[in-house]
Amino acid sequence: MSELSVSLGRLRLANPILVASGTFGYAKEMAGLVDFAKLGGIVPKTVTAAPRAGNPPPRTVETASGMLNAIGLDNDGLEHFLTHHLPYLRTLPTSVIGNIAGKTEDEFVHMASRVRESGQGLAALELNLSCPNVSGGLDFATDPDVTRRIVRKCRDACPDLPLVAKLTPNVTDITVIAKAAADGGADAVSAVNTFVGIAIDWRKRKPILGNGTGGLSGPAIKPLALRAVWRIAKASAVPIIGVGGIGTLDDVMDFLVAGASAVQIGTANFYDPTASVKIVDALPAALATLGAASVAAVVGTLQ
Repeated sequence: MSELSVSLGRLRLANPILVASGTFGYAKEMAGLVDFAKLGGIVPKTVTAAPRAGNPPPRTVETASGMLNAIGLDNDGLEHFLTHHLPYLRTLPTSVIGNIAGKTEDEFVHMASRVRESGQGLAALELNLSCPNVSGGLDFATDPDVTRRIVRKCRDACPDLPLVAKLTPNVTDITVIAKAAADGGADAVSAVNTFVGIAIDWRKRKPILGNGTGGLSGPAIKPLALRAVWRIAKASAVPIIGVGGIGTLDDVMDFLVAGASAVQIGTANFYDPTASVKIVDALPAALATLGAASVAAVVGTLQ
């Protein structure tokens, strides 16, 4: 029997298959479709300090082998999450990783402090340093000094909670940012968030999305995300959660071999909400194909 459990710093997961923030709601929406007990973890939708209405519509557009979204972090705010969503999430038979985004460094720290005070039941906290669809959303993860400083301050604010820094691919050298996150005290990084793109209606000579640009996700970005994970792994910077275009068992195995210790299923949840469970069920056979007794045995084994 294969050992599916994985460790990323202090974060322990029953298996490496997570569902990504923004693609799974607050889990209750998927209760009739997904056996939560089979998942390694759930990352609910990003929350901000104050409620946000999000960006003007249209907010999504399908592209070749992918999707552009410019939701703009539409949510009811941190206090609503702690009061109304977290009680339900605490009851789920899997790890729940909260996800926060601040407009400023101080706001990140304030939110981390509130999570420490009222976020009992969370397995970890993912810091969304890299949302491409809000003003300033990318700035935090494009500067290693800023990344290090925010992670360090959040680590000081909640010293006992594993931290995951979600990184943008829209940088020259992602390994520098990953190392900065590790230096700041991150237990792991999520690599990567979406790529900035644009879709145009040439007849109207206007962007299709109300925000103009959006974040590209889906199968189209897998080779790029896979390279980012491989580069971070080669630099031995920090444990990695691979994200980007993952929808099949083969995708998962590619990311594990490239150096990710876990993965997040994102856009695939929109067209097949059961994809994550199917992958978990198929994982032991894939490990057996490689003669591996555990997930850890295949991580970073690309030759």
